[in-house]
Amino acid sequence: MNIEEFRDYCLSLPGTVEKLPFRKFKGAESVLVFYVRGKMYCLIDIDRFDRCTLKCQPEYMGELKARYEGIIAPYNGNPKYWIGIAFGSDVDDELIRKLIENSYSIVKGGGGTFTLGCLGE
Repeated sequence: MNIEEFRDYCLSLPGTVEKLPFRKFKGAESVLVFYVRGKMYCLIDIDRFDRCTLKCQPEYMGELKARYEGIIAPYNGNPKYWIGIAFGSDVDDELIRKLIENSYSIVKGGGGTFTLGCLGE
């Protein structure tokens, strides 16, 4: 998935808006944040586009990290509630989309859409 596809996917989720809220902070000027209901659910650096940061249920983080080397520490955010995903890693586009939807759902107030069953076996 390239940056345009990633951005289009996030913006396709109802009520999503995008902002560059950290322009005043050195090193974070190019961090694009996707929001729903005024709350962040996804962060990417549009200059590097090497990772994204998403909300995730704490109970799934251990299993995700054990299965995928590309599930990494978040760029920003409490690692108890946020995960990072390294692009070009063993995390495929389908799983990235599922985790974006999950983050969106958590922030929107739906509790999340992801379960370990989403990983398949």
